[in-house]
Amino acid sequence: MTRARAGAEARTGMWAAAAAGPLLAAGIVYGWAHWCFTGASAPSAGIALAGGGTLIALLCAVYWTAVAGTRGFFGAVALALGLLATVAAADRSAARSEVAPCVVRAVDSTAQQSFGEGGPGPKTVHRHALDCPGGYPTELKDDRRAAPVGGEVRVAFDPRRRVAPEVEGRTSPWGSALSAALFLAVATVIAASRRTREDRDA
Repeated sequence: MTRARAGAEARTGMWAAAAAGPLLAAGIVYGWAHWCFTGASAPSAGIALAGGGTLIALLCAVYWTAVAGTRGFFGAVALALGLLATVAAADRSAARSEVAPCVVRAVDSTAQQSFGEGGPGPKTVHRHALDCPGGYPTELKDDRRAAPVGGEVRVAFDPRRRVAPEVEGRTSPWGSALSAALFLAVATVIAASRRTREDRDA
């Protein structure tokens, strides 16, 4: 019983250690993105983008170095995707405190093809040219048509223009958060498999 308990504690510790890196990385990136999207003293868009990209690259490099080999490469790719989804979740959860009734002047629909066998199907992005009170927003991107040409749509937006406008009521971070959790779990499993292999070789 004592040996079984020791084994269970060792496995628990292994998984905790493997998960600590991706979770810490996600927390750091989310904190940076949240500050850039909502902070009163946030940096400019260019600095925010450059800083976020550098931060993600650095965290993935640390992960790759720690895990090493082919596992480290694929784990770093999963981690990068998870961190990008984390940024998307921060964007979707950022406050869009103003709502404007806007008229759709035109809609440009563009199909985006997926790449690779087994990948997601084609996605159509609709760019709505808008006439809004006060002159902003001027454009709305959505994967669905928000309204026909000449129709009205209520658009939620950030008056500081740090996040993209969205159709009122459609902004939700849960899809991006779920994607982030999935990729971070993959990175954790890969890191844990390395530890398991090291324990066997010891």
